[in-house]
Amino acid sequence: MPTTQYRRASGILAHISSLPSPHGIGDIGISSYNFISFLKDAGQTLWQFLPTGPTNPIFDNSPYMSTSAFAGSPLLISLDLLVADGLLQDHEINVPQFSEYQTVYKEVALFKNNCLQLAFNNFDRTTNNSAFTKFKQSTVWLKDYCLFMTLKEVFHQKGWFDWPSKLAHRDKAAMEEVTDKYSARMDYFAFEQFVFFKQWQELRKLANSMNIQLIGDIPIYVGWDSVDVWANQAIFSLDPETLHPTEVAGVPPDYFSKTGQRWGNPLYRWNSTDKVVKNQLYSWWTERFRSLFQMVDVARVDHFRGFEAYWSIPASHKTAMNGEWIKGPGIHFFEEIYKNLGPLNIIAEDLGEITPEVLALRDALDFPGMKILQFAFDGNKENSFLPFNFDTPNSVIYTGTHDNDTTVGWFLSNHLSESGRSELRAFCNNRTNNDSDIHRDLIYLALSSISRYAIFPLQDVLGFGNDCKMNSPGSKEGNWAWRCAPRFLTQDISNWLSRQCELFGRRPAQPSITNHTEGAEKQ
Repeated sequence: MPTTQYRRASGILAHISSLPSPHGIGDIGISSYNFISFLKDAGQTLWQFLPTGPTNPIFDNSPYMSTSAFAGSPLLISLDLLVADGLLQDHEINVPQFSEYQTVYKEVALFKNNCLQLAFNNFDRTTNNSAFTKFKQSTVWLKDYCLFMTLKEVFHQKGWFDWPSKLAHRDKAAMEEVTDKYSARMDYFAFEQFVFFKQWQELRKLANSMNIQLIGDIPIYVGWDSVDVWANQAIFSLDPETLHPTEVAGVPPDYFSKTGQRWGNPLYRWNSTDKVVKNQLYSWWTERFRSLFQMVDVARVDHFRGFEAYWSIPASHKTAMNGEWIKGPGIHFFEEIYKNLGPLNIIAEDLGEITPEVLALRDALDFPGMKILQFAFDGNKENSFLPFNFDTPNSVIYTGTHDNDTTVGWFLSNHLSESGRSELRAFCNNRTNNDSDIHRDLIYLALSSISRYAIFPLQDVLGFGNDCKMNSPGSKEGNWAWRCAPRFLTQDISNWLSRQCELFGRRPAQPSITNHTEGAEKQ
């Protein structure tokens, strides 16, 4: 293994929707710009967020059940930047009285969609917009996406599998007919994506100019009612007649759920013997990675263990308990991706039921894994999440993730026993039993560890309780809505975090998240 000395760094996990904004949801304009400034001020060099694709109210607006693996969410578009571009006037933005603390997606969608339609109407009156034309011609996934979103409207948001049979099965003549008929509406959806990615590139340019690296998230699975499945039916486990999944994704019982989690996503046909199917599947994944890395510097691969073996649940089963492990594509998959894209900066989400085979795959690829401090204090001194058991700096340590309770909420809950609380206090050298700063104690532990990268949810930086957690795995309502009010991002918090990072050598001028393989090639 190379002995290259890596810089230590730290950052904050905060989804874009959670950032302060007067428009009911954070955005990729002023909201993100201000947060990047806060990160820099606080000595942070990493910003991690959740998937940024369009969300679906049927799935509680989960970013992990997007309608597209490639598109950006129109709800994250900055209206302020549309004003700056002359596509909206201030008087056209009639902002409702939104909550500072929660995203009410139904209200936000109504407000923002109206504003985006106005912007499109203004934009549509301009002529010779070569940049828009070039975007439409060069974005390979765009036409399918725009037609999909248009047909969702035409058929009153029904799932694509419930559309007229010829459209559901993508009959060529039927597809050409609706493309011609609805071309104007398709242009609107293309405009949304054009604006989103234009604004995103400005965001990324600003972040990198301030030495902030962006960490995106690539869910291993896509939603059944997504353009990805509709446009690429052959690569998913679907009944060719009904177009319903024959087997679906999930995980067996674990820390998060006693009956496991039945996610319901259709599974990939990794083990198909049809070369055409396999080539199409690998090509689709290659484009997916290519698209994401045009947006971010690093990607967290969600449910990394699914590439070694995945939990297959018969679609007729209501829970995940009776699924089975089936071998995935393994290292060959990443070798094929690398042939086309070169080495990629990836964090492996290696949580859940992890076997030696999963760890071997992660280590063969030199991907840093994840260490979660909330999993550490169960009384077992050999617990792999305890910092003194870390055997390599090639890891990313978190106080918790979007799937955990906040640190304060967890500490006060029955998920942590009284003996666990005592163990944590002792580990933090807290001899007073004053738990008011327990979130800072855990951040301190993370920063002091040997892990090269330490990342904490924004809620933990702020010391918020369980009413501010982002997601409760297994629940279907009330998730993904937490927002941070602007007054919470204070100079005192920024100063404290900056001092801790400096103390533990996590304030480099320019961090570089680089896999060992990439570093080895440069030696």
